[in-house]
Amino acid sequence: MTVTTFIEVGSGAGYLHLPDHLVDPRPIDVERFTDHRVLFSSSEEIAGFDDGEVIDTLAAVRRLRARADAIEAHALTRLDELRDGSRYVPDEAALELRINRHATADRVATARMLTDDMPQLLAAMESGQIERHPATKITNTVTHLTGPRRREVDQRLTDKLATGKLSWLDPARLVRAARRLVTKVDPDGQTDRARRARTERRVELIPGEDAMSTLAAQLPAELASAAYGRIDGMARSLRNKGDARTLDQLRADVYADLLLGNDPGAQPPAAAATVFLHLPATTALTIGDDGAELSGYGPLPGPIAREIMTRPNSVWRKVLTDPGTGAPMDLGATRRRPTQAIRDFVAVRDVECTVPGCHRPAQRCDFDHRIEWQHRPDTSSDNGAPKCEYHHYLKSQPDWHIDFDPNTGTATITTPSGRSYEHHPRPPRPTGADTDATATNGTAPGTAAARSTTASGEPITTDASSTGDDPPF
Repeated sequence: MTVTTFIEVGSGAGYLHLPDHLVDPRPIDVERFTDHRVLFSSSEEIAGFDDGEVIDTLAAVRRLRARADAIEAHALTRLDELRDGSRYVPDEAALELRINRHATADRVATARMLTDDMPQLLAAMESGQIERHPATKITNTVTHLTGPRRREVDQRLTDKLATGKLSWLDPARLVRAARRLVTKVDPDGQTDRARRARTERRVELIPGEDAMSTLAAQLPAELASAAYGRIDGMARSLRNKGDARTLDQLRADVYADLLLGNDPGAQPPAAAATVFLHLPATTALTIGDDGAELSGYGPLPGPIAREIMTRPNSVWRKVLTDPGTGAPMDLGATRRRPTQAIRDFVAVRDVECTVPGCHRPAQRCDFDHRIEWQHRPDTSSDNGAPKCEYHHYLKSQPDWHIDFDPNTGTATITTPSGRSYEHHPRPPRPTGADTDATATNGTAPGTAAARSTTASGEPITTDASSTGDDPPF
């Protein structure tokens, strides 16, 4: 006679008695089980916590976040393996992570480093000791080391933690210790690392809040110090001459003047490079203050937009739009290369690269045939959309599909996994006679273009010269 043994299996939802051959008992990590309970805490419950319960909750959330970061690292590494290290892995992952491609690329690189060369640091994340942000700062210190030397730094750091010389409570000290260990394991590589780092110099434009942005340059330390010293010296000189601006304001204005080729400090800097500003006709005429947008940045207050577009020597252009819907009218050509008028029209209509998550201003994008020329020999605004060079090439990669409807502003992207994502890069056009207007402020000493609704059918006042600098599709 066969005797069946039953095992009680339970959770907060209840208990079951199952035959022992159906149960694969796993050791229960009480701390992890307890940590997950905080995910179900309501705001009302937390409002009744005492200080001990609040601190316990914060610790549990930190551990959960660290473990989630470790899981993400494993998942990104696996996706990278499945795609054979394709450069487009960050594009695919970014759509689900809801962050931009560049940030995702950094996460993929960190994930590979953790899983391949820093297993002890990854294990600390899995146990809830350290989150991705400080862990990434540690991995950044070993980026230029070989795999074996990275693993040596990883082990030495772990040993110091085990002996109490370092603590997870002080992430900044961990990063400094990692830097010192890098020098110890690779004493002759410091110069090479510095030289490699200098090849990564760059300038970044980072949109901020309240119609402000940050222009940051990654430079060799001595150049950055010298540049700041010159800016600071010129700012202090102006201040000593009685300029009422603060030193911070003066430094910022001198910085902009030097870059734009103006006389530093003579007046607040004026733009000397092309930028595009889009605004409703009502805003341009001071009837309202809503709807103004700067390409590559986003919304601007109406008064600020009017200050930009009314600067001396600004140039305006009219673009015909449908008086009923506000949608721009189509322009067409039967030749392969678009005319400048079509390029300008598409840039005005779509504002930015039409791939979800990309905010490169349309005037700095390629003209992309939505249906490729060999399949539909039509070069028109209806068959065209702006794509940055990177995404122009992505469109032709195997198993990637990108489409854009210029009438609704809807972009659809399908990834190699078969998932599709729909995005609306621009809002629907307003209806009626008061539709959208667009301005650009630009080329020295300042250029501007405007898009406004005209019921009289005035032509678009742009030249018809064509350019040929697109990728060949």
